[in-house]
Amino acid sequence: MTDPFLAAVVQMTTTADVPANRAAAQALVRRAAGLGAAVVALPEMWPFIGNNQIRLKASESLDGPTVGLLSDLARELGIWLFGGSFAERSEDPDRVYNTAVAMGPDGALVGVYRKIHLFDIEVPGAAFVESDDVLPGDQAVLVRTPLGTFGMSTCYDLRFPLLYEQLRQGGADYILVPSAFMAQTGKAHWEVLLRARAIEQQVYVLAPDQGGHHNRTRESHGHSMIVDPWGVVVARCPDGPGVALGQIDRERLALVRRQLPCGEHRRPFVPPALA
Repeated sequence: MTDPFLAAVVQMTTTADVPANRAAAQALVRRAAGLGAAVVALPEMWPFIGNNQIRLKASESLDGPTVGLLSDLARELGIWLFGGSFAERSEDPDRVYNTAVAMGPDGALVGVYRKIHLFDIEVPGAAFVESDDVLPGDQAVLVRTPLGTFGMSTCYDLRFPLLYEQLRQGGADYILVPSAFMAQTGKAHWEVLLRARAIEQQVYVLAPDQGGHHNRTRESHGHSMIVDPWGVVVARCPDGPGVALGQIDRERLALVRRQLPCGEHRRPFVPPALA
């Protein structure tokens, strides 16, 4: 059992200005590390939000400048850095992967997760078709560290509890949810879904979100937070860019799982029968 440690979720308002986004991300990660965070998590698509065609042309490989920057930061600050996600070049010239990465304190790339569930929706006042220019991933990812095991997910994945079940069964103690959660749906669903996933799987959920107006047509919900395995919000970002810092306590994690041992009560899934 490790001692409690501090984790930080970073909230940004990413735009189409890549140099400004990079500078903002570095400043916020440094602030979090300076406050004592051993684990820092960035939001979804933090390097660029804007025209999809520009994003496609600017997409990178895993040995490109975005992963290089994250590697340097993690090594310099000696932290576990969950680097949100970025547009990774794919085998399809017309589509990218929405790829989340994890860096160890030595700067090594220790996790790569390509978003599985793509955000193709239409609700009153907004429509979004992520699959127009993004390819889905097909592999759940766990990152094992001396602090415990981290499961990786991204934004819309939050609505698919089976993925979180698989991560917990694989040994996850904490689950990352880097997001750019739409303002229209975030007001109704963001916090309740985060707390539900934490309660169901008895994990800490670290959810760094984009927050605010990215341009004239796109706004993210914000309210980045850390939720404990009892569903308690232990840290939350106010509006706008910032950092929320929360204590992660493995003893509390073990206590919740011991007192309410859902993991031991799981039964084999049997498809429902027609009456």
